[in-house]
Amino acid sequence: MTRHTPPTTTDEGAEQRATRLVIPLLLVSAFVVILNETIMGVALPALSRDLGISVSTGQWLTSAFMLVMAVVIPITGFLLQRFHLRQVFITAMTLFSLGTLICFLAPNFTVLLLGRIVQASGTAIMMPLLMTTVLNMVPNDRRGRVMGNISIVIAVAPAVGPTLSGLILNMLDWRWLFGLVLPIALVGLSLGAIFIRNITEPTTARVDVLSIILSAFAFGGLVYGFSSLGKAADAGAGIPPALAIGVGVVALALFVWRQLRLQREDRALLDLRVFESRQFTISISLVLASFMALFGVIILLPVYMQNVLGHDTLATGLAMLPGGLVMGLLAPIVGRLYDRFGPRPLVTPGAAVVTLVMWSMTTFDTETTIASIVTAHVFLSIGLGFMFTPLLTGALGSLPQRLYSYGSAVVGTVQQVAGAAGTAAFIAVMTAVATSHVEGGMGAVAAEAGGIHVAFILGAAITTLAFFATFLVRRSEPAE
Repeated sequence: MTRHTPPTTTDEGAEQRATRLVIPLLLVSAFVVILNETIMGVALPALSRDLGISVSTGQWLTSAFMLVMAVVIPITGFLLQRFHLRQVFITAMTLFSLGTLICFLAPNFTVLLLGRIVQASGTAIMMPLLMTTVLNMVPNDRRGRVMGNISIVIAVAPAVGPTLSGLILNMLDWRWLFGLVLPIALVGLSLGAIFIRNITEPTTARVDVLSIILSAFAFGGLVYGFSSLGKAADAGAGIPPALAIGVGVVALALFVWRQLRLQREDRALLDLRVFESRQFTISISLVLASFMALFGVIILLPVYMQNVLGHDTLATGLAMLPGGLVMGLLAPIVGRLYDRFGPRPLVTPGAAVVTLVMWSMTTFDTETTIASIVTAHVFLSIGLGFMFTPLLTGALGSLPQRLYSYGSAVVGTVQQVAGAAGTAAFIAVMTAVATSHVEGGMGAVAAEAGGIHVAFILGAAITTLAFFATFLVRRSEPAE
């Protein structure tokens, strides 16, 4: 049977030292690479002016990043079964560093987009690698604390991306969004190559080429279709979004059928037996809704603050900093609370706060103050902070060990599809409504404010449904 198991050893001290080195290195490296998912949000207006592109075209620097991740992440379950931890880590960080270098040197939008794609190829591997390693190395009664740290990577890194971007853009050219990250990535790669040990034993897992093709069309088609909605609303997309989404849905159905057949022989590219766990299925559904809201807000707030309220990139970045810091400080505390109380006493109140904040954002207009925006973003971060760690810990902890890598791959895939869908839906609604208002004779600023109002209504509706779903969450014992 295909599985990862820690190698047996009589040197417990050496194993403990490996544990102390592996997880911190993976956490820091993952934080750096995941940070780049949203670092382009604040930069979109500057890039639009510098490269002569529209906001919806510039959105592809974020959407294409998530598109590539959605295609690559389902394959990571196989990679983590087939290769050593050290090999996978070096590959991921090498790809990320190369992509960062390409972005730094990019002479135009096309090369910049290529660099983002290479970056994403490495980033896609890091989160499943981190989660699977933690599940194999950390006892169940301490996972909440460690998963709290992972939540910092998953949620806080994207949340502080706009802040870091704003600070850099206030002093330097947009290229330095990548130039300052490159040496950090290279240091992480070097330290990992020197210190990371192989704490898992690879197996002779075979890859199914047809599954890879179906996976690419399924998740790639869905993310492309969702991302194209914003472009279609603005200037027309090369491939109709409905067609891309339709291809994605059909390919997804075929992919699921293929995996159900292959998993009978333990040869699935993405073993779907993870969904046999009720806790996993419910939690992943809530993660999907949460990430739609998070990424939608992250992409929309910078556009709103700069284009509607007229603030510069520094003010925009600083306005989003407190929320990111609060979520980071909260994550370890929530992890400890999870170990003690379980998921629902944390998830339901968190979802309630998120829902109330999203509805409050529907009141934003051309006169909204920075203080109101900061307050809303902080409380949104608090609510999401109470949701992410319990949902992820409970979901993955409910799986048997042989399915850890596949569960981690599903979490990563859902995160990217949800992020792309949330980003695209918010931008598409904003653009379509704003365009309609302009055609009706409304001023550009007021029209964009009206589009953002409707986009936030969409987000509030999504989080309201998620709130009611939290009452289905239960504490589950780890499967054998």
